[in-house]
Amino acid sequence: MNVLVKEPGRFFALCLDTGRAMFKWPFQWREFIQQAWFIVSVTVVPTMLVAIPFGGILSLQVGGLIRQFGAQSFTGATAVAAIVREASPLVTSLLVAGAAGSAICADIGSRKIREEIDAMEVLGINPLHRLVVPRMLACAFVALFLNGLVSVVGLMGGYFFNVMLQGGTPGAYLASFNAIAQLPDLLQAEVKAFVFGITAGLVAAYKGLNAKGGPKGVGDAVNQTVVITFMLLFVENFLISSLYFQLVPSKGM
Repeated sequence: MNVLVKEPGRFFALCLDTGRAMFKWPFQWREFIQQAWFIVSVTVVPTMLVAIPFGGILSLQVGGLIRQFGAQSFTGATAVAAIVREASPLVTSLLVAGAAGSAICADIGSRKIREEIDAMEVLGINPLHRLVVPRMLACAFVALFLNGLVSVVGLMGGYFFNVMLQGGTPGAYLASFNAIAQLPDLLQAEVKAFVFGITAGLVAAYKGLNAKGGPKGVGDAVNQTVVITFMLLFVENFLISSLYFQLVPSKGM
């Protein structure tokens, strides 16, 4: 009952309270910039390293498959559709949730254990406005740019594997980009990345604010943050993709 009712209810209440705190003045710009820079510093290099094999694997698998149908010239189009639509927002969200979300949860959880959160409330400072809102928006803001970075690096990796290893034609790979993909695909990926970033920030803040049991409790909260965020991201990805395919017709070749 606690898992099915109380925890989701408390998390939903935190989301509502955080949404209300977003519009309170003044906005914590310094905290937002510091958190955004921290997220960038811990996610850019791992994101690029993960994006390269993603693009390469997709190109190798798709290239070998469509070669059997005599449509090797459309390898670039299928790679763009797969990387931009699905791979790039998922890679971005997993890195943001795993690296940034765990750090945010550990930071807020340690403040909770040291009773800094209680001290802020006694002084009349809203912890959601002071700590949670800047971190949540920093996750969403950085996720937008990381999504574009993953798309570019993934396509470059796909180009290398297709042209260098499979003997594909560079001109055909580049010319087929717009055969299947379209601008709404990129917009959908950016919306996914933004939603995933907000989700990662909210889950990390919720588990951090409810950490109990000393340092061990903070470690348990960090582990729970990563697992819960990953589960929510896959559910959100399925829902957004389903809604997108219902509203935006596929582009014919």
